[in-house]
Amino acid sequence: MAAVSDCFSLGSTVWCRTCYNQEIEGEVLAFDPQTKILILKCPPSSGILTLHDVHFINLSLVSELQVKKEVSSVPEVPQSLNLQRLNTRIRNQVDEKRRLLTAMSANVSPEGQRLFIAIAKTIKEVRWRNSDIVVWDHQVIISPPYQLDDIKGNINSKEYGYIRKVVEKHMKDTALNNSVNQQVVQHNSSAQ
Repeated sequence: MAAVSDCFSLGSTVWCRTCYNQEIEGEVLAFDPQTKILILKCPPSSGILTLHDVHFINLSLVSELQVKKEVSSVPEVPQSLNLQRLNTRIRNQVDEKRRLLTAMSANVSPEGQRLFIAIAKTIKEVRWRNSDIVVWDHQVIISPPYQLDDIKGNINSKEYGYIRKVVEKHMKDTALNNSVNQQVVQHNSSAQ
């Protein structure tokens, strides 16, 4: 990309402050002068040192910009991207977001929505039928109020057993979270 050398050298370290007062510092991966988009590779926010955060920064929304370290040598040619793999990842992520959006838009209780999401994390074949959660094409059905007694299906099947374990774990996690939240509220109330 010839235009990159006109504004930012690949591999240079750039610091900027956005109009939202967010400070970002990283290595220049790319720059598009037409859209004024700068792409920076930054240290990982996750703490996993083998990964990096990548920020797409619209320079129209930047209040300050400094080149901290200019690179004069020509950087290595970046590895080509596997576009088929990227497109597959994008498609899978869009499908997953749609499934979760379906869970949130269903006209059911928040507890039912949370259980649906918990099941959908490990099982792709889950959907709503009115207010019932249908798993594996009707092999297991969970009706409101979404308790262990509300699970329907062949109780001897491994699918039923698996879903029962998922519901049990979800109920334990929910009870634990509620207990912790209750303790925090009580602690905060007594501290005042």
